[in-house]
Amino acid sequence: MATVKKSKNVSVTTYENYMNGRWVKPKSGDYLENRNPADTREVVGRFPASSAEDVNVAVKAAKEAFPKWKATPAPKRAEMLYRLGQILLEQKEAHATAMTREMGKVLKETRGDVQEAIDMTFYTAGEGRRLHGYTTPSELPDKMAMCVRQPIGVCGLITPWNFPMAIPSWKMLPALVCGNTLVIKPAEDTPLSTYNLVAAMEAAGLPAGVVNIVAGVGKDAGAALTTHKDIRLVSFTGSTATGRTVATNAAQHDKICSLEMGGKNVIMVMEDADLDLAAEGAVWGAFGTSGQRCTAASRIVVHKKVYKKFVEKITARARALRIGNGLDPKVEMGPVINQAAVDKILSYIKVGKKEDGAKLHLGGSQLTKGELKHGFFIEPTIFTDVAPQMRIAQEEIFGPVLSIIPCNNFDEAVAIGNGVKYGLSASIYTADVNRAFKAMEAMNTGIFYVNSSTIGAEVHLPFGGTKGTGNGHREGAMISSLDIFSEWKAIYVDYSGKLQKAQIDN
Repeated sequence: MATVKKSKNVSVTTYENYMNGRWVKPKSGDYLENRNPADTREVVGRFPASSAEDVNVAVKAAKEAFPKWKATPAPKRAEMLYRLGQILLEQKEAHATAMTREMGKVLKETRGDVQEAIDMTFYTAGEGRRLHGYTTPSELPDKMAMCVRQPIGVCGLITPWNFPMAIPSWKMLPALVCGNTLVIKPAEDTPLSTYNLVAAMEAAGLPAGVVNIVAGVGKDAGAALTTHKDIRLVSFTGSTATGRTVATNAAQHDKICSLEMGGKNVIMVMEDADLDLAAEGAVWGAFGTSGQRCTAASRIVVHKKVYKKFVEKITARARALRIGNGLDPKVEMGPVINQAAVDKILSYIKVGKKEDGAKLHLGGSQLTKGELKHGFFIEPTIFTDVAPQMRIAQEEIFGPVLSIIPCNNFDEAVAIGNGVKYGLSASIYTADVNRAFKAMEAMNTGIFYVNSSTIGAEVHLPFGGTKGTGNGHREGAMISSLDIFSEWKAIYVDYSGKLQKAQIDN
């Protein structure tokens, strides 16, 4: 990587694509500025504006590296991942600080993001001595039947900006331990954290061509990945609208496709809930990462018997949140990612104000005083008396905007919770264990919590959702991840010494 002078006193690092074990400039020579969303005067770095031509080079490198990486014993592949985990552990604070600068979320959250990548690394490394298939009795004598996992080939990975190290790790590490090679395109708003992950992989000794990174915008670099003839699998995390495009491209080229997309997640607060605990969880779910999580709690359904008291408690907590630059350890909520996000969120707040019956109870504005004027800050916003079918209760806003919906009973709460096109995460606060188990069964979501918020997934359990949230695949837990990044091969060994015909000679 090179350094380009920006002024007499300030220099900006220019980053390059990583292909075939080398850092190389984009073919076009064009770069994108990555600016700090908390203070847009700061340029975090300049990153390649890659084109299809760059993608071609990266895919060629991955394709050529695949046979040797596939032939590397899985325990040896895993040893490199274990070294990666040790490197990330040593670099955790530096990577967390860099992530806060480029993404905006507070340090305690970026530390968690890096820690999730560390956890995923060590967890995946253990799989190098498993990668279990299974044996089963044959229907014929003197014949063995079994199946094994085998790598798929070259994987194209497209990742979002809100978890710029954790989500790449969910995709890259299972792909690698299975014996695949890959090309990753990080989100254009937060490429640095993925670059840091790839640089750590290089330091851990991954062979040239096994991992390649191509930075750029979706319509150029991302689209080229989804249509490239030598990409066998595409794994995408992002918006539902973009996911449909990715799926369409993949289907036209007979690719395996894994999608993790949007959410409109609900917390159900019953009349017997611990309201202080519920309010604390709701604030964390709604305003953690400034509401920019696919698992964010953007809807709270509250029993009418405790509705007023709950609104009072969550309002007090939300109003007290300290907003600012996430590098300040006292700050609890940072900026949203960019101006487009500000515009989208403010437009939804306008929609909410116009919806008949909904009340803007708290917030609703962009913060522009003092140092905040240099960033993309929106105050925590709460709408009360929201009806389930209102747009602000149905559509993913992806910002610090919360809709509170009253309900009459448990059954109505479940119906409201399920009454959206997404199915990622849901939660219930209740003291009734029977009701909690009924909710576990009734909610059509991929993730469910009892007496906790809608965020906080752990790497050893499957992550993903139903309906418009995805196409059925799950990342995270090894069993589900391996089913994405490996293919089954059935093997039959006949040692009878004669021709046996299955189904016919049985």
